[in-house]
Amino acid sequence: MKQPHDNKTKKQGFVTVSGARQHNLKNVSLEIPRDALVVFTGVSGSGKSSLAFGTLYAEAQRRYLESVSPYARRLFHQMPIPEVDEIEGLPPAVALQQQRGSGTTRSSVGSVTTLSNLLRMLYSRAGDYPEGQSILYADSFSTNTPEGACPQCHGLGRVYEVTEKSMVPDDSLTIRERAIAAWPTAWQGKNLRDILVTLGYNVDIPWKDLPKKERDWILFTNEKPQVPVYRNLNQEEVQLAIKEKREPSYMGTYTGAKKHVLHTFANTQSALMKKRVSQYMLSSECPTCNGKRLNREALSVTFANYDIADISRLPLKMLLSIFKPYSDGSALGLVELREQHQEKAMVAQRIAEDLVARVNVLLELGLGYLSLERSTPSLSPGEHQRLRLATQVRSNLFGVVYVLDEPSAGLHPADTEALLKTLDRLKASGNSLFVVEHELDVIRYADWIVDVGPEAGEGGGEILYSGPPAGLKNITRSKTREHLFNDLPFKKPTPRKPSGWMKISGVTRNNLNDLEASFPLGVLTSVTGVSGSGKSSLVSQVLVELMTTELGNGVAPEEEGEDVLQQDVVATLGGEITEGSENIKRLVVVNQKPIGRTPRSNLATYTGLFDVVRKLFASTKLAKSRHYSAGRFSFNVGKGRCPNCEGEGFVMVELLFLPSVYAPCPVCSGTRYNAETLEVTYHEKNIAQVLNMTVNEAAKFFEKEDRVSRPLKVLQEVGLGYLRLGQPATELSGGEAQRIKLAKELQRPSRGNTLYILDEPTTGLHPNDVEKLQLQLASLVDAGNTVIVVEHDMQIVAGSDWVIDIGPGAGEDGGKIVAEGTPDEVAKNKSSKTAVYLARTLNGHP
Repeated sequence: MKQPHDNKTKKQGFVTVSGARQHNLKNVSLEIPRDALVVFTGVSGSGKSSLAFGTLYAEAQRRYLESVSPYARRLFHQMPIPEVDEIEGLPPAVALQQQRGSGTTRSSVGSVTTLSNLLRMLYSRAGDYPEGQSILYADSFSTNTPEGACPQCHGLGRVYEVTEKSMVPDDSLTIRERAIAAWPTAWQGKNLRDILVTLGYNVDIPWKDLPKKERDWILFTNEKPQVPVYRNLNQEEVQLAIKEKREPSYMGTYTGAKKHVLHTFANTQSALMKKRVSQYMLSSECPTCNGKRLNREALSVTFANYDIADISRLPLKMLLSIFKPYSDGSALGLVELREQHQEKAMVAQRIAEDLVARVNVLLELGLGYLSLERSTPSLSPGEHQRLRLATQVRSNLFGVVYVLDEPSAGLHPADTEALLKTLDRLKASGNSLFVVEHELDVIRYADWIVDVGPEAGEGGGEILYSGPPAGLKNITRSKTREHLFNDLPFKKPTPRKPSGWMKISGVTRNNLNDLEASFPLGVLTSVTGVSGSGKSSLVSQVLVELMTTELGNGVAPEEEGEDVLQQDVVATLGGEITEGSENIKRLVVVNQKPIGRTPRSNLATYTGLFDVVRKLFASTKLAKSRHYSAGRFSFNVGKGRCPNCEGEGFVMVELLFLPSVYAPCPVCSGTRYNAETLEVTYHEKNIAQVLNMTVNEAAKFFEKEDRVSRPLKVLQEVGLGYLRLGQPATELSGGEAQRIKLAKELQRPSRGNTLYILDEPTTGLHPNDVEKLQLQLASLVDAGNTVIVVEHDMQIVAGSDWVIDIGPGAGEDGGKIVAEGTPDEVAKNKSSKTAVYLARTLNGHP
């Protein structure tokens, strides 16, 4: 009897995984303790997330959903069923993943944390109402409901109008010279002009000389007349042709310019088209609600002398100071309430207690600078994840596995310490924590480490170690070990001398107020500071805007998100470059926005590498004999792609109560191309096989073809050798997208005098990959360029030539330059929160 019992206790308290084969995992089996902080480590692309999210969380979700009714299942975003033989001892799981571009502008910090619900209840039940106004329900204080939203702007806070001035910026031009800038370009614009000729309008006199009545009709009419169009005839010739009832070139239908703008904005699927027409729509603060988004009745109710819109604009830190006296019963307003409305006073105190407890958790996570009305798309992935983590701490669940995706991303080391305290609280409540992480401070804090590797992609997928942190020291194959137990002194690079200085002054934006800053040229500068101190406002926003204006050209256009007009309107209220900009000839911004929003965009197409590969295929004997051009080898062009899946490579099979299954296309077997195209080979490989290669494999395959091997070599150097050439852009993390952009820049012939701005380029990078990145940044500087990075990683900061530390705190407590100088000088500064961590790295204790 004893024997089986002993076997059982051996497994007790552990999650046992057998035969996991998700993505690149090589049939791995392991045991992971419950009720512990377990950190999954390994180089980028080694298979950590495939194990933590793709296997453990996906299986926990599947089991939970099996207990839910089939109808309710459809409401969940279901993960694919993992490829694993068996998992034992797995509790229910909650995933807190990095979310990019999450939600619409109607989603806010208040709605993610549910603090807005509490506030609405408070204003409804315990608010100070004007005399004679009836009680409003909580919904009446929401900008997302018909009861609460301002009737004019529908809860957006801004109104949009299309005017003559916005559509015709230069009224000295004629219609033929494209006076109506809002008209579509190319053929459709010509078509509208020819219709106006038929209708008798003069298209060859300056716009301003046309009678007002005619101008208004052309721009604002709702009529849609259909008239004969005679191409390439002037006005008299057209009138003559109509008189003689000649056969027209075609029949054309006129649409007013305003109607075209509004219709395109509302209905187009193209982000670029939406962006184009949005420039003709003037945005201004709603005059009815003054940008507060609520109707007059809701705004007339106050609490602590604030209406609900004003209180939602305050930083959480200030919100706490308002509600603390109400929660402990010492507020003056509460004493008065008790005398008049005992019930109102009780409600106010109960809600204030809950609010204070929730806000305290957010402050512990270093988010005290955020306001409740801040929209979620404007948050970084790290901020968004910590907001959701805070709600979990308050939920008091027990016996759950929390699976977290790099919770320290975008965090200053000082904020990472607060994060670890929060994770401890979740663990103390009887929960298990499975964390995918690269940050050494979090790895050291773990109770158990699962190291996956040794390399990325095909070279990874093995469990190198699973056990307490100290044991990793003996695993020679582990790349994490080298950095975790690194006792070698920090190798200080020789600081480069600046070739000049660029100075900006009067900078006012967000929490920056009349700030002056100097950036050295020809060196690597790191801008540091706690989360929310104003680093990104200064570098990624103000400096980019000022430099773009100075150079007189736009930054490389990023594909915009959906809500072009609804993006948060945060203006730079002041700032100018006073000297040094003449030394910069070009600006390159490398950020974490996706390189494409559809699976058709991939690594090969974005870097331009695919163009060269397609030309190579088109130059083969067989392709020439069949007269195939390079376009034939694109899966976006009808001639060469598979007609069944239209070049997608898969078809979606809808299953009513189960996750939709993406099955390989039965016609092309997932290759994306038709059979004729696949018959063409280059060195015995067809185009689909080339797209399926990893960067490392392709580098060997094309080593004699310089135009292809050069960009591939750069991709290897930035640590992306494990990605497939045809890997869809939608599968790439923010850090990977940023490094692909950097690689695209690095493969250009260097011209020097370029300013590179990078926002947290180490996000999602293993310390091993950070070293590769450092080499690339150094090569950019050595080629005569200036590099400015906004960074939290002390390895990068310590290796910089110059450091600017912004703070001392976040939000209102930040926005000032606390320290600037070489890393050694900043490390000695007593008032800098970065100094202590920088000194530790410089002294050889990363």
